[in-house]
Amino acid sequence: MKPPGTTARAAWAEREERSNPALLRVMTWISLRLGRRLGRVVLRAVAAYFVLFSPQARQASRDYLGRVFGRPAGWREVYRHVLTFGTTIHDRLYLLSGRFDLFDIRVHGGEHVLAALARGDGAFLLGGHLGSFEVVRTIGRTLPELRVAVMMYEENARNINAILATVNPAAKANVISLGRADSMLKARESLDEGCMIGMLADRTLLSENSDSLERLPFLGTPAAFPLGPLRMAAMLRRPVIFMTGLYRGGNRYDVHFEALADFTGVPRGERSEHVRAALVRYVALLEKHCRAAPYNWFNYFDFWQGSEAAAAPRIKRDDEPSRAALRLPVVEESDA
Repeated sequence: MKPPGTTARAAWAEREERSNPALLRVMTWISLRLGRRLGRVVLRAVAAYFVLFSPQARQASRDYLGRVFGRPAGWREVYRHVLTFGTTIHDRLYLLSGRFDLFDIRVHGGEHVLAALARGDGAFLLGGHLGSFEVVRTIGRTLPELRVAVMMYEENARNINAILATVNPAAKANVISLGRADSMLKARESLDEGCMIGMLADRTLLSENSDSLERLPFLGTPAAFPLGPLRMAAMLRRPVIFMTGLYRGGNRYDVHFEALADFTGVPRGERSEHVRAALVRYVALLEKHCRAAPYNWFNYFDFWQGSEAAAAPRIKRDDEPSRAALRLPVVEESDA
């Protein structure tokens, strides 16, 4: 049970990870031994399974897609949404293995990262569960001067992270666990060494009435966003760059960097005002990229916490019969 005042957003951290270690190992073996094309054939079946037998994720997908499209989402679109998520996880195997030759990665706004590197005192890369963060980290492994450490909650994807760690054990060394007493200290040490600190800042573990949350309009309905990541950047007096690695079909990813905030010269008494202004811009950038690449949003829970449900288009209940449920579509290779 959740304590009083805990939001549905916090419930994402309490949900059991829906992944089977044995299936993950088989999928990894097929993908790395038999190739990406055959691995993607298996991936389609896995995506179909989750669309059919994960009602909570399916409804969350319909809710989000209904908001971003402005109309009810069908089974074909929900399937493509889940398949896009699975594809980005599948591609992590190859990115961690150093198979960069398999991908067409296009970088937009790279000058913001180069400017931060030139200063030499590190910066925060702030993203969300939008697209692939691994493809962003890939850029760091191809540029010797760019080192990226990741701050994250590791407990909520133990199975997947354990499998990926066997592919590239060195990637584990670049992770700073959130929620620990020394998290801030490790972040400062990494920044002082010139590292970039990557964080996904669209989820929170805090209660709805916490002063560390701000409710802002997102896809037409207010949603709660955490202030913590930006407050950390303000306390450590570092610039913040928005990042996202959007999957665009086939083997293509578009990595976007955009200037978000610079706290290096902000007086302590003005931090709160600057943090909230940066959060407004962060949410606006999330919405912009969601509309540009709608299938890249990977928050499969009630992100809006049920508020103003009427604002989203009505979507047929899961228990209503649908012929589409009996024949999942085949997505063209260029789309997946």
